[in-house]
Amino acid sequence: METAGPTPPARAKDRDTPPDGPPPAPRLSLELLVHGVGGTSAPDMLGDPRVRLITGDDTAACYRRTDDADAEQRPDDYRGEPVREAYCWSNLTSGNGARALWLILLPFMVANLAHWMRPAAPPEHRAQRLYDVLVRILALTLTVLLAAAACEVALDLTAWQCAGTAACAAGKSWMGFLRPENSGWWSAPGRRLSLAATVPLAVVGFLWWLSRRTWSAYESASPPPRRPGTSRDVPPAERTALSLEGFWYGRRVVARLRAAHTTAGVLTIGTVLLAAGARADARAGGSAALAGTGRALAVLVALLAAATLAVVWHTARSEAAPDDQSDRLVVRVLPFAALAALVLIAVHTGWARPGVRSHGALPGAAAFGGIAVFQSLLVLALALTAWVLQRAARDDARTALRGMGGPAVALLACAVGGVLSGGVAQRCADWLDGDATPGQEHAPIPGPPVLLSWQASVLPVLLVVVAAVAVLAAVRVVVVRGRVARDVPGLYDPREHLARRRVRGIAGAIARAGLTDAAPVLVAAIAAVTLVLGAGAVAGAWLTDLAPGRATEGSAPVVHAAAQTAESLGSWLMGAGVILLVTMGRRAYRDHAARRTIGILWDVGTFWPRAAHPFAPPCYAERAVPDLTWRMATWTERFDGRLVLSGHSQGSVLAAAAVWQLDPVTRSRVALLTYGSPLERLYGRWFPAFFGPPALTGLHRQMDDWRNLWRFTDPIGGPIRLTCEDGRRIDEGPLRDPLAFGRTLHNPLPAQILAHSDYQADPVFERVRAELIARLGPDLPGQRPADGPDRRADQGSSGRSSA
Repeated sequence: METAGPTPPARAKDRDTPPDGPPPAPRLSLELLVHGVGGTSAPDMLGDPRVRLITGDDTAACYRRTDDADAEQRPDDYRGEPVREAYCWSNLTSGNGARALWLILLPFMVANLAHWMRPAAPPEHRAQRLYDVLVRILALTLTVLLAAAACEVALDLTAWQCAGTAACAAGKSWMGFLRPENSGWWSAPGRRLSLAATVPLAVVGFLWWLSRRTWSAYESASPPPRRPGTSRDVPPAERTALSLEGFWYGRRVVARLRAAHTTAGVLTIGTVLLAAGARADARAGGSAALAGTGRALAVLVALLAAATLAVVWHTARSEAAPDDQSDRLVVRVLPFAALAALVLIAVHTGWARPGVRSHGALPGAAAFGGIAVFQSLLVLALALTAWVLQRAARDDARTALRGMGGPAVALLACAVGGVLSGGVAQRCADWLDGDATPGQEHAPIPGPPVLLSWQASVLPVLLVVVAAVAVLAAVRVVVVRGRVARDVPGLYDPREHLARRRVRGIAGAIARAGLTDAAPVLVAAIAAVTLVLGAGAVAGAWLTDLAPGRATEGSAPVVHAAAQTAESLGSWLMGAGVILLVTMGRRAYRDHAARRTIGILWDVGTFWPRAAHPFAPPCYAERAVPDLTWRMATWTERFDGRLVLSGHSQGSVLAAAAVWQLDPVTRSRVALLTYGSPLERLYGRWFPAFFGPPALTGLHRQMDDWRNLWRFTDPIGGPIRLTCEDGRRIDEGPLRDPLAFGRTLHNPLPAQILAHSDYQADPVFERVRAELIARLGPDLPGQRPADGPDRRADQGSSGRSSA
């Protein structure tokens, strides 16, 4: 019969120690520091240039001061003061400039975010599974869109249109062996297409390799084993999936989705080749045998596509335990079957067809419109599902967009995917065409599908809307600054001279920080306008089958001029968007200031596991959270102590997630100190099913203590908005920022507005830290019994961790 767990050990003050016996041996406490966005070096975190790596590697590790490396052997030297240790994880999200290329995967990351933005409805609600399925299918369409865009550039624009047109191929020596007038083996249109298919195949293969490699490097860290028989009854309302043992280890779901998305990309390439071959075989005098073979290959593609869709439909996360199954049949057979089918299709397409010439555009240009319409329908279905879940949500008081955050973000993922794919196609067409404008009269080649031109034309309109929202945000800052300026003097000594410019500076910092809370309005406005403009672009392309400039010929001069301007400007903007993403990424990884500016959005996106799209950038938390959990669990077990976990900014989110992963006994030995924390302000509002008030309340009740520091001037961190059961507040703040208004004896120079940084400079920080450390002293738990089944299990866990 399974026991309910060992009896909690007696406190030190209650032990049966003889009055004249020796005093109890001192026990260490640990202060584990976790930095936030942008990273902080171990010497800066520990305040000592001499540090030593305790455990970890070059990617993420724990460090101590060199003088504290052997603290466990000298517990007498640390009475009343914990050993300080720093966990540095910045190399998980930053590094060399090549990682800037991950920004090209932005649509995949945003789609993956939509999976985690579901409303906080009960887990057993029927709409939960439907929500997950819709997001996974939407993510699959983004992979198909990427493969289709690669095919548009390599197969349609390059191999079919330009290589088959003397005016376009002239002057391009690298295209000489493909030109029909050379009568070479590769000059046949079908063979040109088969050869060009290696380019999109290489893109899909690279994404498969990158997903597999990054999973091994970032997300393959297993969670520590938990003690048997130590579970406590947690109220259902306070449970969160973040506390489940397998939440941060989902090997099976990533492997299955990687296989499915790879297969979908390969089948997209095969479909383009089949469409080209089918048009050639349908002409008068075409081969009946080739036509029949093409139909058979089309059936094979349809069967593989159905199998791929079934895999995506049935691939759900299993978070109750580490999901380390491999599903070799799906993971290996499905992609290789698609690859074999593609080889057969390439041979079929490249088969000799005398008299076939490439002219116009490849068939299937309407597929881009079909993808856009299908994505819109999926987003609408997702919005309806989210509305149903929101009605059943436990707590929706501060949920962003009233539960519509997931559908809005999913729509933006589709829009970004369309901009990137259209931008690459437009820039490639302009490069191939030289000075001509693709799609216009007398242009050497027809250019990309008409829909991409319409999408480019609506982009300037969308940017105008974004600019209008930015102006409204600036007006809001001015209004709030004027209102806050009246209250700023009350925060400081009335004897100080209050310069008006200084007051306005502080009030402006508070007003700008408050824009974070208005982010849902910005997202909602952009999503709504994107939906309307996207529908208008699809309708315009389907109704006219002409680019906007040509479609408006004969209309009012103003309308025609506006359409031509929007088309030209949008084409450049779409291409510039790709370049801008890469440039911003390289700057973010090289410039520390830029990293802090845009890093929070990227770190929020890559915090979550890849549950919807396997080609999204890797999840650093699947390495960082197990690291912290292993360190806390093994240290408290080996040295029978308690610890303070101190997290700043994104580090506070990692800290909370790691505490949730501890078994309840170890969790009760941990005190949490957070500052500049987005736990409630960002994660609680946008991800209510995982960081909502019930989950945060349960986390606090199961811990030793939790204190949170925040400032009005902080654009990222905020209050937790919880109250302890004994009436004490978790939040300490708002802290005064700057610490001094003017020049004083202790501050002869004007004090800086710290906003999100340097919380340790505030005296309140040291006071709160001292209060938490004081809790670790006299009430440290005593030594656990050395015998008993649970103790033996713990020793086994410790042995495994030491190994």
